[in-house]
Amino acid sequence: MLGEGPLAAVLRYNILFVLAHALLTIGGYALIRQLGAGRTGAIVGAAAFAYAPWRLAQEGHLDIISAGGIPLALAMLARGHGWSMRYGFRPDRRHVGWAAAGWLVAIWQLGLGFSLGLPFAYVLALIFVIVAAAVLVRRLRRRSPRPVLGWRLLVTDGLGMLIFVGVGAIIALPYLRVPDYGPAATEIRFFSPPLRSLLIGPAESRIWGAPHAVARESLGWPPEMTLLPGFVLYALALVGLVFSIWRIWQRLLLLTAVVVGVIFTLGSTFFEGRWTYLPLFGHLPASFGVRIPGRLMFWVTLLLAILAAGAVAEFVRRAEHLAAHRMPPWPGPWLRLATFVPLLLVLVESWSAVAHPVVPEQPPAMRTITGPMLVLPTAALTDQTVMLWSSTRFQQIANGSGGFAPQRQSELRRSVATFPDAASVQYLRTQQVTTVLLLRKQVAGTPWERAGDVPVDALGIRREDLDNDTVVFRLN
Repeated sequence: MLGEGPLAAVLRYNILFVLAHALLTIGGYALIRQLGAGRTGAIVGAAAFAYAPWRLAQEGHLDIISAGGIPLALAMLARGHGWSMRYGFRPDRRHVGWAAAGWLVAIWQLGLGFSLGLPFAYVLALIFVIVAAAVLVRRLRRRSPRPVLGWRLLVTDGLGMLIFVGVGAIIALPYLRVPDYGPAATEIRFFSPPLRSLLIGPAESRIWGAPHAVARESLGWPPEMTLLPGFVLYALALVGLVFSIWRIWQRLLLLTAVVVGVIFTLGSTFFEGRWTYLPLFGHLPASFGVRIPGRLMFWVTLLLAILAAGAVAEFVRRAEHLAAHRMPPWPGPWLRLATFVPLLLVLVESWSAVAHPVVPEQPPAMRTITGPMLVLPTAALTDQTVMLWSSTRFQQIANGSGGFAPQRQSELRRSVATFPDAASVQYLRTQQVTTVLLLRKQVAGTPWERAGDVPVDALGIRREDLDNDTVVFRLN
């Protein structure tokens, strides 16, 4: 779709990038509305959740941005079970179709990655325990003549959980085969943010980027430790503790959940994580991508957004009550405008300063030469650009890069560090690589700086200078 080559690939990525934010907004709105907030409160909460300043530092991680399925699945499951935070269980509003849709979205979200999928699985398990306990208590007290969950919902939930766990296990199989590259506790300790991180904005924030520059220098790894969800969100959530449509015990529960979420987000910073982060995630393989505690800020932001939505919804409710006693009985323009001030403040604080990089120019040879091939220089960072360049022909390439380095990839880079020589040529032939493409403009300071000028006649290979920048070695 939408053409071919690197430019079209980047366009497709950008479309997915925008749609991922849209799904975050839609999912947040659907969940907060289902919990019982009004439209204005849900809009403010969804915007604060989807465009929190800390998320700007994650713009290079599409898997972290693509989290809108989590609140959307929770909203669908709540709707299917006839539950809202404001009104509790209402059996007459149960709908098996919504519950089934919720499980499908949850399974899809798990398939996008374990970094957010595993914490989501833990949350679903916790919700299951709480709901099971609530149903048991209601049955023992005989408070309702109708069962809270019908047999169709029970079957749907049972199948949904089984498929969710089964899909997760199938996806996990190849990850479990990847050897760990270091102790989990060491990496978790490195990425664990201090408490002050919750007040520091990322460099990509137009509002807080420059003012917080000195504070960011005190952090060990700023891209994963600038966790400010927004001072406007903090203020609205604090107001929501004393002025809200939610009941007082619900606000206290939300506050407790926020505190627990912050403790998990701090990783090993809170009592070294012995009773929090490490028991849940410290034993998992590094390839699962759950060794960065700061990404749990997703849940803290969602909880704060629910608190904030309660405050905004209560303000709107009182404004409408006041307007009903006016003559004529509707809000004036200033009163209507006042209800949208929180939304405006949230959007201003989420103003992005993320750069718009230029697509790296594709070497002409990448549009004509077929694989299997190796492009030099090769390294974890530069190979990402090579993969983008291969989107014209999608030829087989030995270059590759991801969240972890497979053993074969590390072995390949070591073996070709002396190319062109007899050992490296023989190694590439055993790997069925028939062509090596050398980019002269990029080899300065690498082991291949002079590789384009080394005589190769004695090696049984051919060299072609395509232009001033590109050299092709034919190994067969």
